[in-house]
Amino acid sequence: MTIDKILINHEDIRLELKKDLTKFTTMRLKATGDLITVTSVEGLKLCLKSLFENNLNYRILGMGANQLIPSTSDIPYLKLAIPFDKSYLSEVRDTYVLPASVTLSILSSHAVKFGLTGWEAFTGIPATLGGAVFMNAGTNLGEIGKLITKVYLIDKLGNEKIIEIGKDSFSYRSNNFLADGDFIYQVEMRHLGINNEISEVIKKYLDLRNRTQPLKEWTCGCVFKNNKGKRTCLAGKFIDILGLKGLTSNGMRISPKHANFMENVDSAAHEDVVALIKIIKDELHLQYGVEFETEVKL
Repeated sequence: MTIDKILINHEDIRLELKKDLTKFTTMRLKATGDLITVTSVEGLKLCLKSLFENNLNYRILGMGANQLIPSTSDIPYLKLAIPFDKSYLSEVRDTYVLPASVTLSILSSHAVKFGLTGWEAFTGIPATLGGAVFMNAGTNLGEIGKLITKVYLIDKLGNEKIIEIGKDSFSYRSNNFLADGDFIYQVEMRHLGINNEISEVIKKYLDLRNRTQPLKEWTCGCVFKNNKGKRTCLAGKFIDILGLKGLTSNGMRISPKHANFMENVDSAAHEDVVALIKIIKDELHLQYGVEFETEVKL
């Protein structure tokens, strides 16, 4: 049975076939595909259950900041768009229960206004809360995993689950609790206290990012994870030493400003990013015998 026959007659589920998905990633890769947009938890439960019962896979799509979309795909994309009343952030709370589709930029503004310690960790990250939890997003100022207390999800069978977060729930740029097909729809998070200087910390870090990263270009953020060990190995530094800044593949180039970023400068596609990633990996292995795992999801 085709997807348009499966997902019918539910006001909280919208299916768009062969939709132009170029604007659904921060890298603006040329792509088309089937898009399912869900606006309620009940709609999400029904959608996931229906897809599973009909043996149809799906890909989760958030802000598209940390994932590459192929030019075409037979697998539909599933996007959560639960309405969020911003008045919920009009005051400081001990804990916050938020839809996974809320953006980190909204939460950062709240942190600046009220001085929430710990929330500086996700300064400037272009992501939804759910996507940030999935990959334990972070910066030099910390990781979001240290702020998460509960994760609410729906599994591929349509069952609701609540995950209590502990000290082993997250690793560097990854989580240790999601199973294949799990979809985060809500998150409970905390702050670490009030500090009126946090707003200045956030502003200074944003200024640093603007000076050192190509934030005005179409990018996916960092392409590779740094290698963590006794001593952190910075992927961008190795790529820079190799002299690969500015290298292009059709409309995609390794950023001249920061070597761990790639910029879409002329209608690039998924395969152009993959080509540059392969060149970088091959050169790193050949010249230094090192390997960096990709942070972006291919």
